[in-house]
Amino acid sequence: MKEIYDFIKSCPCYFIATMDGDQPRVRPFGTILIFEDKLYIQSGHVKEFAKQLAANPKMELSAFDGKGNWIRLSATMVEDTRVEAKKAMLDDYPSLRAMYDENDDNTAVWYMTNAKGTISSFSAAPKEFCF
Repeated sequence: MKEIYDFIKSCPCYFIATMDGDQPRVRPFGTILIFEDKLYIQSGHVKEFAKQLAANPKMELSAFDGKGNWIRLSATMVEDTRVEAKKAMLDDYPSLRAMYDENDDNTAVWYMTNAKGTISSFSAAPKEFCF
């Protein structure tokens, strides 16, 4: 999981696709955190992303590092409503505190379960992973 975290963290941003009914929706993200041995992301409850995950918790993530390497990761997301998880994320991304607080009703964090995917490259064999 640490290798996956390091790869995603090294990218300027990554993209997550969720389902909105029968239509896929993709958007950029920047938050990623290992907390209590789980890989977390963050968003707000008021966003369509949160509503889409509530309806269907499966997602796919993709990122490109600009150096010829990319990742595709699919997972099922589980919301963690604990203040400690939200605080850990916001402490790691203090600029988000202008919009979010671990004690508000909007801040949401999810961790990945049943994650599997591949780190691919133009110049090396793919690396498959699951956690």
